Amino acid sequence: MISKNEVYQKINHLPNELIPTLVAYLDFLLNQHVQNQPKTRPTFNWEGGLSELKSEYDSVSLQKKSLEWR
Repeated sequence: MISKNEVYQKINHLPNELIPTLVAYLDFLLNQHVQNQPKTRPTFNWEGGLSELKSEYDSVSLQKKSLEWR
């Protein structure tokens, strides 16, 4: 396996015009790594958190209010 030190040495020998290509490739690799992470199931622990406001608001009034905020 190649060490980080060897990678650093190779990066230091790169011409400056290749640095943007290297950065783009590193971003690609990092995004691939993030996408391959196991997905966790969403939790709904917030469910019912605003139940005390149910008597004050209904879905239609909230929808109208959201249009005002835009």
